[in-house]
Amino acid sequence: MVTNEVLIGVLLPLAGTVLGAACVFFMRREMNQAVHHGLLGLASGVMTAASVWSLLIPAMDQAETMGKWAFFPAAMGLWIGFLFLLLIDHLIPHLHKNGSEAEGPKCKLPKSAMMVLAVILHNIPEGMAVGVVCAGWLSGQSGIGMTAVIALALGIAIQNFPEGAIVSLPLRSEGVSRSKAFAWGALSGIVEPIGTILTICLAELFVPALPYLLGFAAGAMLYVVVEDLIPEMSLGKHSNIGTLCFAAGFVLMMALDVALG
Repeated sequence: MVTNEVLIGVLLPLAGTVLGAACVFFMRREMNQAVHHGLLGLASGVMTAASVWSLLIPAMDQAETMGKWAFFPAAMGLWIGFLFLLLIDHLIPHLHKNGSEAEGPKCKLPKSAMMVLAVILHNIPEGMAVGVVCAGWLSGQSGIGMTAVIALALGIAIQNFPEGAIVSLPLRSEGVSRSKAFAWGALSGIVEPIGTILTICLAELFVPALPYLLGFAAGAMLYVVVEDLIPEMSLGKHSNIGTLCFAAGFVLMMALDVALG
């Protein structure tokens, strides 16, 4: 069941991507490297804090009846999430913004399509994370409130803004029209609401496994942070800006989760 409140949680992250992609209408060239590193740092901080406060801690709270082993569902789910994203990373061809070679299986897709696929890979775990938290709220048995859903969706929307821009601006610099670059940037985020709704439908069937699913979503998000965002943030000059913005993003998401939760 998708209520009006859940619909807000589903669409907020997509709105962040669309707004970021719209930067192509206001900026004439590719994003400044310092700004790019700062936005990647902000996104990394938001996703890391969301993994801890919105996913791992609730997972352990729900497993408190296990006593000293309350960490086990979260830890097991986290490992499964990491391994799942590692598998997806090897199965889907994609190219990161500053990458020289495509990752995954060899194919003849154009560079622009490979970059969009890279962002879609980032968005898969984010959609799943919102879906799992929404399912926890809908179950009424998890202790997860609607404000937690909104906090997570808002935090992901904030970090999706640079992702939308990271797709649309490089496409524009390659000669793609502004409207097409915007469309590609916006569409790169469509996997999130789809993933969210599918996860809600599946998670509602496995409410007892919710602590494991929360850990799974956290592991998938942390994989993206460690494998993609932080390494890209640290390339070249201005890496210290990314580091400071990581702290800012972490504190922002932590504050949102506590204040709204």
